[in-house]
Amino acid sequence: MLLSKHKDNYYTYVGYSKNPSKRVILHNTSKGAKSTRGKHWFIIYKKKYINKSLALKAEYKLKKNKVKRNKIKLDFINK
Repeated sequence: MLLSKHKDNYYTYVGYSKNPSKRVILHNTSKGAKSTRGKHWFIIYKKKYINKSLALKAEYKLKKNKVKRNKIKLDFINK
């Protein structure tokens, strides 16, 4: 999960990637997903899975679970 602060708001982005570090660079150079363009992103949560199918299922669940996304975001912000 990625986090970006723009003005006084925090935004999160959830996505699948085999190489999260490279993916963040793409997002930060406006070559990633359209919703991530123009913001500076940081990795705040990542998890490794044994196969792509499990990773995509977990990604879908996290995208839909606003409570868990907010908890991860707040835990990071309040460190």
